Amino acid sequence: MNVKGIHHLSAMTGSVAGNYQFYTDVLGMRLIKKTVNQDDTSAYHLFYGDERGKPGTELTFFDFPGIGPNKEGVSSISGTSLRVKNDDALRYWTERFTEKGVRHSPITGHAGRNVIFFEDPEGQKLALISDEHNVGVEGGIPWDKSPVPIAYGITGLGPVKLTVRKPDATLGALRLLGFTEKSRVPALVEGQEDIIIMQVGDGGSGAEVQVEPRSDLSAASLGRGGVHHVAFRIEDKEELMEWIGILNQAGLHNSGFVERYYFRSLYFREPNGILFELATDGPGFATDEPFETLGESLALPPFLENQRQSIEAKLKPLDTKR
Repeated sequence: MNVKGIHHLSAMTGSVAGNYQFYTDVLGMRLIKKTVNQDDTSAYHLFYGDERGKPGTELTFFDFPGIGPNKEGVSSISGTSLRVKNDDALRYWTERFTEKGVRHSPITGHAGRNVIFFEDPEGQKLALISDEHNVGVEGGIPWDKSPVPIAYGITGLGPVKLTVRKPDATLGALRLLGFTEKSRVPALVEGQEDIIIMQVGDGGSGAEVQVEPRSDLSAASLGRGGVHHVAFRIEDKEELMEWIGILNQAGLHNSGFVERYYFRSLYFREPNGILFELATDGPGFATDEPFETLGESLALPPFLENQRQSIEAKLKPLDTKR
């Protein structure tokens, strides 16, 4: 009943057009689904990933125009990393970021891997992680029509960083999901405790969570450039239903079963208040669109299709045809 790794990460944007331009034109990810936030259909929900949107490759965004900036702090998902094939790819990205005017660090070592830290236009904290020596959960396959050559393309999500005041509480929730401690690495901020590296399943970049204790920060406030939740992979609906019982028994209030059509989910907050999701690997994003044209039209699950006219009337047009 352990989870298998990271499924997706959902963040916030205040500029859907700018977001689309950066993640497709600059980062070269494929927009695999243009849909709406099922809990607030006035907002887009964009999914970026590898060529098919394989679980573990999906970085998603809710669009809320006019939302204020994210305030960094505890009880937050404070770092999002994206995997690339090797160190040679990092050298390519150093040149590309300089050419595109993306704020970034030099290639540096962190938690046993080479990494480039960078920010998107709204200040989201991101990193490119080299899989040069990685073993564990396999990455995805970059889209062959990306502006970034396949050899250097983003292959999926890497380690997720959680910043908390009380690490033991978060570690307990992760252990319930099957995570075990891999190692500890020095804090990125002087005077703070070591970062605890947790892994699950087959391990590796696609199955790692980094828990960062911070006593010097107040609570975060979610806004544009912030991360809403992290989802972890489970096999299927049957396993999801078992997890509902496990969470109830552990005293963790949860959403129960939620039908998202492209996958099935449940949601709960770990004790420090960070929102976790468990999401099934299927059915997948080609359920209602051909592989060749994924993300080019507004896709709605069947239970929202009868509202298409009113939903489209509330959305600002976004041209994603390629």
